Amino acid sequence: MKISVLVVDGVFDSGLASVLDVLRTANELRHEVPQPPPPWEVACVSPRGPVRTAVGHRVETVAPEAAPAPGALVVPGVGHKRPGPLTAWVASPDQAPERELVRQARAARTPLAAACTGTFLLAESGVLDGQPATTTWWLAPDFRQRYPEVLLDETRMLTHAPGVSTAGAATAHLDLALSLVRDGSPALAELTARYLLIDTRPAQAGYAVPGHLARTDPMVAGYERWVREHLDRPLRIADAARSLGVSERTLQRAVDRVLGISPLRFAQRIRLEQAAHLLRTTGLPTDAVARRVGYENATTLTTLLRERLATTPGQLRRQSPPGAEGSGSGPRLA
Repeated sequence: MKISVLVVDGVFDSGLASVLDVLRTANELRHEVPQPPPPWEVACVSPRGPVRTAVGHRVETVAPEAAPAPGALVVPGVGHKRPGPLTAWVASPDQAPERELVRQARAARTPLAAACTGTFLLAESGVLDGQPATTTWWLAPDFRQRYPEVLLDETRMLTHAPGVSTAGAATAHLDLALSLVRDGSPALAELTARYLLIDTRPAQAGYAVPGHLARTDPMVAGYERWVREHLDRPLRIADAARSLGVSERTLQRAVDRVLGISPLRFAQRIRLEQAAHLLRTTGLPTDAVARRVGYENATTLTTLLRERLATTPGQLRRQSPPGAEGSGSGPRLA
């Protein structure tokens, strides 16, 4: 149960802390479950000695060759939140030792696990080619264009492929660390989650902002605006393409290139985002919300919310701010 955590200069502080805290808590709770697993032995490793986190804290590390042979190599995210600096960092000659360490671990069949922007280091090292993976949702268009061989699904909170696990944005480090505990003991993982108040979050889709994703391409941004302007009407891709002055095929290719989904699926994300907003902030009946976002009835909306966002109207109502329930008011859609 030995785990090496690859720590780099600029590592995301809460990401690193989440991984370490979950594993330490699991160790402390081991004997409270039947048939406890062996303890986890965690080493922070770096090929360059002590490192500084994104906010400047010093982290002592050991050289990878000096640490015990790990049963898993974990790669937390780094502090870069914009695609330009992140891709420049991950591809820079300075990070060649980290990329090589990842490749060596893969060649040795050491399981790999990465979260948030740490997934870019795995992808840059080539170990995700042909594998399902997820990453932080707002960087997904850039990830998809830079690493087209990776089978990316940014709606997932966690993905597992043979020998490789990836997790989504920021606090998904918690989910990734819990999955390591779950491999040793599902009962201990559940107990650890309860102690740390970590809720089950199977998807990132409910957190993603479709408008943010669309801004990476002018045509996709134009399509997103058109969908919002026609939200309560039947969706006709041909009408959208005509309004944008392009062919339907051109529009389909643009959306697929940037987002990895069809224009219809992207419109569905926009509709569900707006429906979730209305359910949280107004007292409108679910049927009325469904009609406002282009669905015939509450049943259709409820089914899609459950399938796509892993939630229900009732759960969204419980997240509403004080005074919203029963008000019948709230932001109106364009």
